[in-house]
Amino acid sequence: MEVRKATVVGSGIMGSGIAQVISQAGIPVAVFDSFPEALKKGESSIRNSLSRMLKSGKVTEEQVNTIMGRITFTGSMEEALKDSDIAIEAVPEILDLKKDVFKKIEGAALPSCILATNTSNIRITEIADSLKNPERLVGMHFFNPPVIMKLVEVIKGEKTSESAFQSVFDFAKKLGKTAIKVNKDTAGFVVNRISAPESLFFSLIVDRKMDKPEAVDAFAKSQGLPMGPYELMDYVGVDTVFHSLEYYSRELDPDYGKAKIIGDMIKEKKLGSKTGQGFYQWENGKAKIPAAAPSNAVEIMDIFTLEINEAVKLIEDGVAEPADIEKGFCLGMNRPFGPISVAENLTSKEVKERLEQIHGKFGINVFSPAKSIMEGKLKEIIKGKPKQKQAAAKETPSGENLVNIVREGNVARLELNNGKNNLLNANVLKALHEAIDELWNDREIRVVVVAGNGNVFSAGAELTQYIPDAFEFMEHSRRGERIFRLLSEMPKIVIAEMKKYALGGGFELSLNCDIRISTPDCVVGFPEVRIGLLPGWSGSQRLSKLVGMSRATALILSGEKFTGSKAYEYGIVYRTYDEAQLKEKTMEFAAELASSVSPIAAALSKKLINKGSEVPMDVGLDMESIAMGTIYASKDFMEGISAFVQKRKPEYKFQ
Repeated sequence: MEVRKATVVGSGIMGSGIAQVISQAGIPVAVFDSFPEALKKGESSIRNSLSRMLKSGKVTEEQVNTIMGRITFTGSMEEALKDSDIAIEAVPEILDLKKDVFKKIEGAALPSCILATNTSNIRITEIADSLKNPERLVGMHFFNPPVIMKLVEVIKGEKTSESAFQSVFDFAKKLGKTAIKVNKDTAGFVVNRISAPESLFFSLIVDRKMDKPEAVDAFAKSQGLPMGPYELMDYVGVDTVFHSLEYYSRELDPDYGKAKIIGDMIKEKKLGSKTGQGFYQWENGKAKIPAAAPSNAVEIMDIFTLEINEAVKLIEDGVAEPADIEKGFCLGMNRPFGPISVAENLTSKEVKERLEQIHGKFGINVFSPAKSIMEGKLKEIIKGKPKQKQAAAKETPSGENLVNIVREGNVARLELNNGKNNLLNANVLKALHEAIDELWNDREIRVVVVAGNGNVFSAGAELTQYIPDAFEFMEHSRRGERIFRLLSEMPKIVIAEMKKYALGGGFELSLNCDIRISTPDCVVGFPEVRIGLLPGWSGSQRLSKLVGMSRATALILSGEKFTGSKAYEYGIVYRTYDEAQLKEKTMEFAAELASSVSPIAAALSKKLINKGSEVPMDVGLDMESIAMGTIYASKDFMEGISAFVQKRKPEYKFQ
C-alpha cells in the first residue's frame, strides 16, 4: 500500500511528533484533536521543533515552510480522515479511551484506510475488540521523541491481517525509521516488556530499603549506562511506570503489582520531571541527584540477566526474532548492546544461577529463569534462524551493513559503516572478518582499499560494548589481532585510506594494511594509556617495526596524537592528499597497482616482508630464494618479462 495521505488522531507530544516525522518524509498529514487548545499546542510544538532544527542547520527556512505546509490541523475527525490511507491514534494510554476513539475513526475513515495505534503497552487485540473489522488494526509504536528516536515497533494483533501488518512495516521504513516486527501480541511488546522486570526490581530495592535511589543510579552510571533507573523513571513519569506495572500484573504476572513505593508517590503527586518532584527534584528539565557512592546492593549482571530472561521468554513465545529484539532494545533504550549480545558471552548456567539468586532474594516469580535457560539451551534459543544470526552480526540498528564491499574493476573498497566515527566493536570485527574472507579468494580483486564510510576512517574501539570478564576481554583482543592480521596476510595489496580520525583500534587497523594514504590533518595516534588501556589489537608490536622502538615507545607511552603530515614524516604514511582528493587519488593509485603489478609477485612480497621481519636473516633469505623459485615457474612472470621486452603493459592473470 502506498500512503499518499496520513492522519494522526491526538496532538500531544507523541501525536505532534509523529505528524512532523510523516511530513518530513514528504507525505501530507492531517492532525485531529477534539480540544482546540491541544491542537494549538501541538502546532506550536512542531514549529518549535523545526525552529531548533533550523538553528542547528539541519533544515533550511524553505524546508521548514514546506514541512509545515504539508500539515493540516483540524477539530473535525471527518475532515482529518478524508482520503487518508492510514490513521494513527496517539491519545493517552487508557484502554477505554482508545477503544472509543477507534470506533469513531472506523466510522469516518475509508474502508481501505489502515488503522494504527501508537500504544506503548496495551495489547493490540484488546483495542481491536471495539472494531467491526479488527483485521485493519496494527500496532505502530513510536518512541519518544518521535522526531529523534529511530525505532518503531510494528505489532500484529491476533486478528490483524498480514497485508495491513506488512503495509505498516513498509510505511515505517518509508518514514526513515528502523522498524522491527512484533509477530505476536503481548503486553509491552519488545522494548518495554524487556524493561518491565527491571522496573519492578528497582522499585522493590527501594521498597525494602536495600539502598537509596541516588546510590543505585551512581552504580548504573559507573557501569556506562546513560541514565540510572530512578532518573529514568522520573524522566518517563512515575505514573507511567506504575500504570505499566499495573497492566502487566493483569496481563503477565500478578507479581508485577507488588511494587509499593511508586504507588505511594502517585498519591503524593510525585510523578517525576512532569511535576518537578519524583525520586528527585527536577529543575529546567534536569534531575538534582544527590552525590552518592555507587551502590553495593546491585550488580550489573542482575540487570543484564533480567533482560536476557525476558528476551528469551519473547523468543520462546514467538513474539519476535532475536535479531529484532537486539536491534529494538539498542535503539529503544539508547544502549550500545542488548540482551542477545550479552547472552552470547554467557552460559546458561551463569544466567540461571544469577536469576535464581535474584528470585531467592525477592521471592518474585517474574525473576524465575525462563524454560530454555532452565534446560541449558540459552545459546540455541538466542541463535534463531541462521540468516537472523548473520543479520544481527552484520547490521547496525539502522539496518545498514557494518562493512560494505564496493567493487570497481580489480579494486574493492572495504568500507567501515558504524556511525559517524566508525567505531570498532565485536560485530564490526565479525563483519570485517566475513568481508576479508569474501575477498580473499576473489581472483578478480587485486587491490583492497580499507576506508571509512563518511568523513572518518575510524576513531577506535567502541568502549561501551559489554565484555563480561578479564578472560573474554583478552579473547576480544586476540580476535581483533587475528582479524587485523588477515589483512597483512591477504594475497592482495591492501591500502588504508585514512581521514579525520585514525585513533586506537582504527590506527591499528591501518597498521595492518600494506600501504597507508592519509589527509594531512587526519588525527592519528594511540590514546589508550590516557584512559587506562594499551594498544591491544597489535599496535604495540606493529608500530615499532615501522618507526623503530624509540619513537614507537614515545608515541605509545605518551598517548600523543599527531597529524597525517607528521605520520608521513615518520614513514607511517606513504602519501597525503587533501580530503577533497583523497578518495579519488587513492582509488587511482589502487587501480594503477591493480593493472601494473603482478598479483603473485605482490602476494609473495607481502609474505616475505611480514614473515621475514619475524625470523633470523638467514631464514628470511632462504624464504626469499624459495619465493623466487616459485615465481619463476608462474605464467605471470613470463608475461611480465614479455611485456617488458615488447614495451607494452602486462596482462597478469594470477597464474
